[in-house]
Amino acid sequence: MIRYILWRIAVMIPTLFMISVLVFTIIELPPGDYFESYIEEMRAIGEKADMQQIDELRARYGFNESEPVRYFHWITGFVQGDFGYSFEYRLPVSEVVGDRLWLTILVSVVTIIMTWLIAFPIGIYSATHQYSWGDYGLTFLGLIGIAVPNFILALVLMYFANIWFGTSIGHLMDQQFLGQPMSWAKAKSILEHLWIPVVIIGTAGTAGMVRRVRANLLDELNKQYVMTARAKGLHPFKVLIKYPLRLSLNFFISDIGSVLPTIISGAEITAVVLSLETTGPMLIRALQNQDMYLAGSFLMFLAVLTVIGVLVSDIALAFLDPRIRLQGGRTK
Repeated sequence: MIRYILWRIAVMIPTLFMISVLVFTIIELPPGDYFESYIEEMRAIGEKADMQQIDELRARYGFNESEPVRYFHWITGFVQGDFGYSFEYRLPVSEVVGDRLWLTILVSVVTIIMTWLIAFPIGIYSATHQYSWGDYGLTFLGLIGIAVPNFILALVLMYFANIWFGTSIGHLMDQQFLGQPMSWAKAKSILEHLWIPVVIIGTAGTAGMVRRVRANLLDELNKQYVMTARAKGLHPFKVLIKYPLRLSLNFFISDIGSVLPTIISGAEITAVVLSLETTGPMLIRALQNQDMYLAGSFLMFLAVLTVIGVLVSDIALAFLDPRIRLQGGRTK
């Protein structure tokens, strides 16, 4: 196991290197750069850009140098903890992210926990009561949850949250707390608004997970070893928990690689519709404006979390399912 983990960590290095090259190349593909876009934007609104300041920023961050040199400066700074400078916000990337990162983590973690707490009991019930009225009803609700787009649900819940509960439309807090330091009143306002994005983002994920739990558990319940355990007179609950449920969770463990990046990125479209102060809209705007250091740092963070999540899921699967062996050798 230790040898396998060390080998996977060693493989991560060239993987992340290739991802960084790809990220830098994609960001550089559109013609021009942030400064040219900024100059055109200022001209469109009838104002004049400060060319002296722009020339200073170009020289400071190497925009007059070749792309390989700029890539080298960016990636070496990233490895050392210097994530660069956001030209749009006129601040270092680490300061720009600020509270947005913690708010994104809060929304994502609460959504994931809600999804698990709801999806697993419903999926287990549907699998153990196959073709019952409860199974049909829950399946119907699950299909609705999958079919309804998140942004449509966001618009509906924004309306009813304002009409029924008096919660302000949009944002993750009341207007007076925007840009203010954290306080008890601000934390209370965040908690009052939190349930709206959690319900919206978690609906489709919960519905999809219910279907997957049901399908995987049904596959295990129909196998010979479960029938043998039942024939021996074991308690139905013990038969369910000991092996079928455990083995049907393989998909859940393998999803860790995709769950970790979503904690940082969040649901971008829903965040835009609700005007949430999370990192999703910031990432989209950074890509649109070619804010290279901000967008590149975000994408590299997602890549690092993805490769770490895949490694964690592979190791967890080996412990969860005795049929999986990391060595890849033959078993007797």
